[in-house]
Amino acid sequence: MQTRLACAGLILAMMAGVMNTGGAETASARARAFLEFYNATYQRLYLVAQEAQWLAATDVRPEHTGRRVGADAALAAFVGSPWVVEECRELLSSVPAGDDLVRRQLEMIQRLAAECPGTLPDVVKERVAAEAHQSATLDGFEFRWRRPGSDRAERITVNQIDDLLLTSTNLAERLAVWEASKESGVALKEGLLRLRDLRNRLAREMGYSSYYALRAAHFGMTVPELRAFHERLVQEIRPLYEQLHAWARRRLAQRYGQPVPRLIPAHWLPNRWGQEWPGLVEGLDLDSCFRDRSAEWLVRQAVAYGESLGLPKVPESFWELSDLYELPADSPRKKNTHASAWDMDLQGDVRSLMNVKPNFAWFATAHHEMGHVFYFLAYDRPEVPVVLRRGASPAMHEAMAETLATPTVQPPYLKRLGLWPEGLDPQDLRWLLQAALEQVVFIPWAAGVMASWEHDFYELDLPADQLNRRWWEYVEKYQGIAPPAPRGEEYCDAATKTHINDDPAEYYKYAHAFLIKYQLHMHLARELGQDPRQTDFYGRPEVGRFLLRIMRAGATRDWRDLIREATGQDLSARPMLDYYAPLWEFLRRENAGQPVGW
Repeated sequence: MQTRLACAGLILAMMAGVMNTGGAETASARARAFLEFYNATYQRLYLVAQEAQWLAATDVRPEHTGRRVGADAALAAFVGSPWVVEECRELLSSVPAGDDLVRRQLEMIQRLAAECPGTLPDVVKERVAAEAHQSATLDGFEFRWRRPGSDRAERITVNQIDDLLLTSTNLAERLAVWEASKESGVALKEGLLRLRDLRNRLAREMGYSSYYALRAAHFGMTVPELRAFHERLVQEIRPLYEQLHAWARRRLAQRYGQPVPRLIPAHWLPNRWGQEWPGLVEGLDLDSCFRDRSAEWLVRQAVAYGESLGLPKVPESFWELSDLYELPADSPRKKNTHASAWDMDLQGDVRSLMNVKPNFAWFATAHHEMGHVFYFLAYDRPEVPVVLRRGASPAMHEAMAETLATPTVQPPYLKRLGLWPEGLDPQDLRWLLQAALEQVVFIPWAAGVMASWEHDFYELDLPADQLNRRWWEYVEKYQGIAPPAPRGEEYCDAATKTHINDDPAEYYKYAHAFLIKYQLHMHLARELGQDPRQTDFYGRPEVGRFLLRIMRAGATRDWRDLIREATGQDLSARPMLDYYAPLWEFLRRENAGQPVGW
């Protein structure tokens, strides 16, 4: 309550300060006065919220969760306050078109307010409660299945579901566990429909056609522009995807002793949604190379890599305040084990929350998370207004982290560190094939299925009796995957994907990030005269200068302009296709004489 009262007092102070600046001032001067107050207040409340979130994530207790809820509520009350909403509307209508930095700040503030506009406080309250209820249903759902030949329903965990789909070769068992994995959608359907209505109502209050349109605006796009952009990217990648699809369906048919299908049955794949296809390439394992390395060494190496490029020095406080390593099994403290990077105060207090263990996956993850940290440090500077100290688009943080990490999982860098197994050929195409089965196949899923279904769900208010049919229409169209048997509207298979519930209408940002990563990486490799699949950027300051030109802008520039200026090209799938060119030729030979496509 005290935090909320303090927030209200700050808003009143801001109102008095901005509204009493004099009637003769220009619209730009009034906007700048408003932004000065907004940025200062936002930064203070953001820090309080981040500290509460950090505590709740690193020491999981009910009282810490309660503190987080209170701090988040205070920030939301300010961000969506009716005064902020009205000021933005008025100022945006009067600020000169050429005042780009002022306009970009006002537009960002308006988009943030649209998530929780105080002009509809009861609807905001309903949405918060509905999202909490949906998360509780999602997190607390108890999956049950019947083993083949058994009439008894047994509890099965998500990890067990994923492990069975990755390893089992018994199709009856795979079918049973896949069907069990979709049961959560039944429990989540009603809540998702309620959330759709609440999210749309709030977005429409702020002038957007739907919640999907609000998320599109974060990318500087209208809904038609975003839809056309995704369709183009999916079609560009489709020839390579079809070759991977043809190879995979034959490999899977051989594994299960079945005829080669036109559409891959969903329960044949090692992922519940077919968004990536791990485990189809055998004989690649680097974990043994990390046997003599410590968890701390992995993180120190990731920091040293970035600093060797001339990226900002990581402050000592990062090491003092981060929570980087696995807790002892008997530790009374519990923490979130999902890797993340944090910009606590938007001015240099950077941290990371990880669960690092000495293996190849955490080696890659540590380099990725430090990419986020270097991005924070690059734009946390006075020249970038506080509200624009973020990625140039919701995809750019992932894109920059991926760009930094890509060379660190290639043979030359691993050899430099003594982490390459003896006898393994660095030119072995299995490396490229494994990467393609994780990243190329992701594009039709994220920019095709997820983006299309959520567009229809929000923008077209897709009726409740069409949710599942539309989902599987898009799965067939973009992924060439079919359910094991027809799925009726009693199910809601879309809702089984966590992000449909709690990260709505922008899952495609990860597809954007992959494509941006390949475009930047291919450009850098070409400029350095290196094979893009065999790069080593360690100690190359020209790489750091290239990345900093993008990073330092934060969200003060349109992300498309930054990519175009950096590489001389608009974003496309072409660099990704060029990266996998050797694999393309291999797959064409492997698939010669066999049906390709569906």
